[in-house]
Amino acid sequence: MRANESIVLVGSKVLLVPYLREHVPTYHEWMQDEELQRLTASEPLKLDEEYEMQQKWRLDEDKLTFIVLARETTSGDRLPLPNDVEALLPRDPLISALPMVGDVNMFLKGKVPDRSPINIEPESDQEDEFEAEVEVMIAEPAYRRQGLAAEAVQLMLEYATGEPRSHFRASFTLRKDTPPETSTVTPLSGPQQSPLKSTHFNRPGLGIPPTALVARIGDSNVPSIRLFEMLGFRITKRVEIFEEVEMRWGICTINASI
Repeated sequence: MRANESIVLVGSKVLLVPYLREHVPTYHEWMQDEELQRLTASEPLKLDEEYEMQQKWRLDEDKLTFIVLARETTSGDRLPLPNDVEALLPRDPLISALPMVGDVNMFLKGKVPDRSPINIEPESDQEDEFEAEVEVMIAEPAYRRQGLAAEAVQLMLEYATGEPRSHFRASFTLRKDTPPETSTVTPLSGPQQSPLKSTHFNRPGLGIPPTALVARIGDSNVPSIRLFEMLGFRITKRVEIFEEVEMRWGICTINASI
């Protein structure tokens, strides 16, 4: 998607930049890993095919892709950014020094509903037909389980919907010793994390309604299911034939199976 080709989104742990040609060799290396292929339901490509895919995704208006860069190295060194992060561009030399650790994607199905005030026609049917599927991958093992995936998804959703990052955070925590669908909830306590600043975010987003957000995750991928639960998604369907669950934002759990 060309809409994000000059966008840099800055969080406390990660930066999101568009998927560029120079990212392809690392991405290609990641996708030779059989475990990542299984988790992402992907087939390995040759390097030249990977370059073709990067170009295709750049042009396709139904695919929004960001590469996830970590703001810290594995040794704990935090690479500096300028005070004026608004001036950052995707190919800034400072950004190129940051570790590439994963990606976050959104796939659009149907036409984005017109949510402008001047649109007086009912949009319920249109919104029912439209969906935006979200997925995230932290490919580098050393950077997993550190909150990078959650922040990457929040930044993506903030950019895509125009809603603040705090909009995509459940109002409860989940205990680790219970299955995702039957987890006991306890109220959040203590200070809440302050909102992140997203560079180049002086716009109303892409106009994607939060209620159109969906994630489809392998039913054995408990960490990813928990991640999306913490962002306000709920399991709405179990698709046994594909061994996956469907999760939607802001919708109560529906114990359905196909």
